[in-house]
Amino acid sequence: MKKFVISTLFVLQAFFSFAQTTTGITGRVVDAKSQKPLQNVVASIQNTNFTQISNADGKFTFSGLAKGGQLLQIKSDGYKIQLFPIEILENQMLDLGVVVLEEDITQEQQTSLITITENDLGDEGSGSEGTASLLQASRDTFLQAAAYNFGQARFSVRGIDNEYSNIMINGLSMNRVGDGRPQYGDWGGLNDATRNQEFTNGSAPSDYVFGGIAGTQEINTRASLYRKGTRISFLNTNTNYAFRMMGTYVSGMRTDGWAYVISAGRRWAGNGYFEGTNYSANSFFASVEKKINENHSLNFTSIYAQNKRGKNSPNTDEQSDLAGIKYNSYWGYQEGEKRNSRFKNSEEPIMMLTHYWKVNPKTNLNTTVSYQIGQIGNSRLDYTKADNPDPTYYRKLPSFKTNEFLNNVYIGNRPENIAAAEGLKEKFLANKQLDWKDIYRINTHPNNLPNGSRIVQYEDRNDENIATASTNLFSQLSDNIVLNAGATYQMSKTKNFKNMLDLLGGTYFAERSSFGYGIQQVPDADNPNRTVVVGEKYGYNYDIDATKLDAFTQFKFVYKKVDFYLAQTFSRSGYQREGFYRNGYYLTSSKGKSEKKNFDNFGFKGGMTYKISGRHFIDFNSIYMTKAPNTKDVFPNARVNNSVTEDITNENIKGVDLSYIIKMPSFKARFTGYFSETSNATDINFYYADGLGGDSGAFVSEIVTGINKKNRGVEVGLEYQLTSTIKLTGVAAYGEFTLTNDPNISLTNDATGTVTSYGVAKMTGYKQAGTPQQGYSVGVEYRDPKFWWIGANSNYMADAYLDVSTIRRTSNYYDPSNNTGIIIDQDLADKYLTQEKFNPIRLFNLVGGKSWRIDGKTLGLFANVNNVLDFTYKTGGFEQSRNASYKQDYQDHQSNGPSVFAPKYFYGYGRTYMVNVYLNF
Repeated sequence: MKKFVISTLFVLQAFFSFAQTTTGITGRVVDAKSQKPLQNVVASIQNTNFTQISNADGKFTFSGLAKGGQLLQIKSDGYKIQLFPIEILENQMLDLGVVVLEEDITQEQQTSLITITENDLGDEGSGSEGTASLLQASRDTFLQAAAYNFGQARFSVRGIDNEYSNIMINGLSMNRVGDGRPQYGDWGGLNDATRNQEFTNGSAPSDYVFGGIAGTQEINTRASLYRKGTRISFLNTNTNYAFRMMGTYVSGMRTDGWAYVISAGRRWAGNGYFEGTNYSANSFFASVEKKINENHSLNFTSIYAQNKRGKNSPNTDEQSDLAGIKYNSYWGYQEGEKRNSRFKNSEEPIMMLTHYWKVNPKTNLNTTVSYQIGQIGNSRLDYTKADNPDPTYYRKLPSFKTNEFLNNVYIGNRPENIAAAEGLKEKFLANKQLDWKDIYRINTHPNNLPNGSRIVQYEDRNDENIATASTNLFSQLSDNIVLNAGATYQMSKTKNFKNMLDLLGGTYFAERSSFGYGIQQVPDADNPNRTVVVGEKYGYNYDIDATKLDAFTQFKFVYKKVDFYLAQTFSRSGYQREGFYRNGYYLTSSKGKSEKKNFDNFGFKGGMTYKISGRHFIDFNSIYMTKAPNTKDVFPNARVNNSVTEDITNENIKGVDLSYIIKMPSFKARFTGYFSETSNATDINFYYADGLGGDSGAFVSEIVTGINKKNRGVEVGLEYQLTSTIKLTGVAAYGEFTLTNDPNISLTNDATGTVTSYGVAKMTGYKQAGTPQQGYSVGVEYRDPKFWWIGANSNYMADAYLDVSTIRRTSNYYDPSNNTGIIIDQDLADKYLTQEKFNPIRLFNLVGGKSWRIDGKTLGLFANVNNVLDFTYKTGGFEQSRNASYKQDYQDHQSNGPSVFAPKYFYGYGRTYMVNVYLNF
């Protein structure tokens, strides 16, 4: 079949029909297997504004084209993109005859991608979550490798956090005001329903939004765009879940003007790749469109995705050496069943109504309103008047004894300490999981029952209410000028509180902290002796109200040799906290409304594409914009008071990229150099720290302001169709992602209710964490004419770094009051503060599939094996901030073995597999 297609193309390029005198192109698109015509196929002349849609007979026609060499692209959901080099002759209509589209195997790769990206690193809002999901919409060779090959190591394109991307559904941004990031789980498990996507890389122009420096992704759920038919699939894997079932039905546009899509899925696992990570998720999607007339259509979309999954713990090297890299301290057996103490539970349905208005043949106006409501809960254990039940609590591990000091004298090497360390090791190995039985014993002990539970399970809840309205204009102002414009207004209210889940055998829980004195121990001074039962709020309770208005305009100019664009944006964001508890530490600044903070922002970007020929291009993009801080950074201690980060301001962002692009039928390439810089960023962290003002310790919120980052590097993507059946790919990424200044740091100490400035943190030159800064991949794919294929790729990634503690890089680290009885050795201090660089990652992957045509139906099989050689590697990690002074670090390293408060790490998957069977009809 492929040989036939290729031979046909060569013949068709020389075949002209002289029946018409109009300058243009015509053709008819059919399915390679069924030979049936394909409707709604998009045909476009590359680097021009000419686009046509095939009709019910699969036919499309262009007229009024400029003579000369052009590149015609034919694409449709679920099929491989076809590129045709054509020569347009004046007053002649080029008849392409029949254009055959073959099934696109990357569509099946997308169904497996979710098993990579839904990982536990993102549970606390990591910027690496969903990077691969963002890229799956792109057909670019480099970005495809970044998603499917590098994604296993949580590679981030250009090292940029996904809060600088913009994820949209029907023109509405899905990024949250809390942390700026999208909640991918809100449409998780609906791969079939979210396949209609458009992706722009970096700051390149988008028709829907001004965008940022990390790209934009638009998911279109208009019912009439989906390919008519039914699809059923079943997947088995050994990653974060074990099984997935999914079914989708598409009606197509009916003669009565109605079209609808229904999709549903379920994913589940009793135990995921890491120990104790159970998984249960259900998803449902419905889209209904009514075509009122040729100019107006209404489309209603409803998305529901419920997800509950157990988390896995980050571990120190000591814990991994003792229990293995799959070890997870969050779970334990309860009556023979695995129970995880920490799980994420999300359920946030989305409803959208979109009006499509074709104002005239050259102008479209699309308007969408949406409402989203739901909740996200992250559970954990709470305890009072009881020992920490965590099996990895530092006093329960051997390193506690081998690094012990007594009155500033090291005693960790004494025989009794060595024996005690061995005893702790044996005890840990014998009972390294959470002891649910002992927790219930403590809570039901006769001496404790009258005083309530000592240990309970609760969740940190975020209940969302988000209303959004957006309108988007597309207008062909002239043959050479296109206008895109849009405006969006959003209102959101997020309710934040502790929710009691389980008293674990007790009858109630006393809402009183074991820290502080008197009224300080009470979360709500207006209810000082309150007891809590299941389903009640406690601990903290506040709302965050946010509004955002943004608008943009964009002009694209298209000419024979040069295309260029100019875009601008303005936005206003407003945030306010309202507390419902009068916290014992902050009696006058915790209850009621805070001051309202408003942030005005603007942005400009522009770029150009120079067409060396119809196959060679130079592309340039540049951007300067400001960005409002996220609400979590504006209210640094929102759980207990109304305080606002002092002197917080907008973030400044600038970036440029320059690419040389080759587009040929058998060879495609992109060579890109890029540079971006962000300044005035803010980061908030919470932890317990020792060595703050003497030998004391305290729970603190850390406020780091004025953070500057620089990202620069090169990207290369190569794709060569060696023969009609063999394709070769090569990808390279080299980046330098660094911190470029010494930001300011202050700590809020809840024990004293004070904010203390610690000056600057010496962070200049440290590497940004969270992603490899180098990545290389080579791949080969064989696609047989009998509809089976197999591929392999080998990948190498390097220069990934540990996330460092900021407080340890301040003058507090060397302060004499924190280092009594010890002489500071600068060489040792430099060693302790050196940023850890992870070992390189080497991954070899296999992928393949086969499809059959049976009685008009397509039965398909897709499978892959990732990390075939079972390579062990770290994907991320962080320094613990508890050791805030040199003395603490020095004492923590005396055994020359595991340290007490060592860094904690996340590990990638070992050898994993995925098998997906699907039926299309």
